[in-house]
Amino acid sequence: MRNLALAALALAAVMAGCHGVTSRVKQGHVTQTIDQRPERGSYFEAIGIGASDPTMPTETQRKALARDAAIVKAQYEMLSMLKGVRLEGGVTVDRALEVDSKLEARVMETIKGAEIYKSEFTADNGCVVTLRLPKSKLGQLFGSEL
Repeated sequence: MRNLALAALALAAVMAGCHGVTSRVKQGHVTQTIDQRPERGSYFEAIGIGASDPTMPTETQRKALARDAAIVKAQYEMLSMLKGVRLEGGVTVDRALEVDSKLEARVMETIKGAEIYKSEFTADNGCVVTLRLPKSKLGQLFGSEL
């Protein structure tokens, strides 16, 4: 019985957002203000908002396409954000990518492998996706601490 109570408490904590991901959808709508701090402790975070064609025949299709669009947008936001990150020696990621074309491909692979931490659907079948990328994973690419 005690284990069941502990499991219920853990589930409640997760559902309450104790893991640091803010809900960006309230009552079925994207909030008017979105807190978008790119650096959050040991990882980078980006969000993407996606929509789909409202004439799609099923809700599942609309949600799937909206989520796919939100993931792509979040990946684009992540890349844009990371280009401004300074590496050891003061060089930015953007500058390092200009010098090494193979590095750019590896960075893109890393971003595509970022964790889809949260997907939230809106009342009109739109989607807000939160992506997280551990700093350590990016640091391995550049051989430095971020």
